[in-house]
Amino acid sequence: MRFPWPLPAVLAWAAAWLAFAGLRQAAPPAVAVLLACGVGVAGSVLAATWWRRALIALGFPLSLLLTGAAALPSWAWLLPLAVLLLVYPLNAWRDAPLFPTPRGALRGIDALAPLPPGAAVLDAGCGLGDGLLALRAAYPQARLHGLEWSWPLALMCRLRCPWARVRRGDIWAADWSGYQLVYLFQRPESMARAAAKAQAEMVPGSWLVSLAFEVPGLCASAQLPAFAGQGVWMYQMRPGGTLSRGKVETT
Repeated sequence: MRFPWPLPAVLAWAAAWLAFAGLRQAAPPAVAVLLACGVGVAGSVLAATWWRRALIALGFPLSLLLTGAAALPSWAWLLPLAVLLLVYPLNAWRDAPLFPTPRGALRGIDALAPLPPGAAVLDAGCGLGDGLLALRAAYPQARLHGLEWSWPLALMCRLRCPWARVRRGDIWAADWSGYQLVYLFQRPESMARAAAKAQAEMVPGSWLVSLAFEVPGLCASAQLPAFAGQGVWMYQMRPGGTLSRGKVETT
């Protein structure tokens, strides 16, 4: 969201209340609440921090509870939690939260990690597709793939990036061997696991690219300078299934 805080939250809450007001005339109260909560949760995925996402997502149901605008059975208050878990599944919490790739963060990556036309590129944990958009700008001739555990996010990403093949799935269970470049925006705790998976599956010459976090104990073969406070580390696979440890090359 590019509006100053708290305007994004106010807009999301207003949209949820408008949806509820329109739906309550045509649907049972529980259904109207469920769909209105979905509007709030959909708006929450665009916020930059976890506490702001939670505030946006929970604003409508909490205000509904406080105002008593709808008479609902006690079990109906589980509906907002169910909608929240659809977008943020529990088994995805161990990975990175939904942080979009900043526009321009991957500018120049194609010069340091060149790929042949038609190369397969994976955005592992594609969220709403900001990483795919950045990868498309860098590699316009690549075959772009996105993998996202949350099916609502995967659906929204598919609609936003129709030129990419976006699937719902676990990035750690997926096979990375068919990709010439795998892009990640994970957590520091996930990087050792990502490096081990890349070394076990990716072919020599392919690239593991990480935004914001480097692999502990490894020297990147190339690195982009920090953009908006976040650097990009690139690791190239060597023969024998190891990641490069050579001198860092920068633009």
